[in-house]
Amino acid sequence: MDTSIRQPARARLITAEDREVPVSATLRYTVRDPLAVFVDFPPEVALDGEGVTWTFARSLLDAGLAAPAGDGDVRVRPCGASCTLLEFRAPHGVALLGFGTGALRRFLRRSYAVVAAGEEDVVTAVERGLGTLFGGV
Repeated sequence: MDTSIRQPARARLITAEDREVPVSATLRYTVRDPLAVFVDFPPEVALDGEGVTWTFARSLLDAGLAAPAGDGDVRVRPCGASCTLLEFRAPHGVALLGFGTGALRRFLRRSYAVVAAGEEDVVTAVERGLGTLFGGV
């Protein structure tokens, strides 16, 4: 059974000029990839006009709600009591988005209700990831 969680989320893209532009996103979690969370952005907010999905560790999102976390392409940190910043780094630039901390906490609670922390089927997740990486070779 493939249980998935989808939660629409409002975000604010913080520009280089410190302006905030509203952006829609969808937070996703699936038992098929229990260690990960997905943030989907619709085509209208992407530079190339195509939808974008960022995938990163669920534990990174959880840790970043309390303190700065991450040192790679995705970084998460609290920004006051009600905002959490997600920073996405790509070769063509950096996107900094502010999400409501309450919405992120609700999403994580829902994901942990489906698969508790530490109960993830890591072996299956790694095998699936390697299969995807190597194209089923």
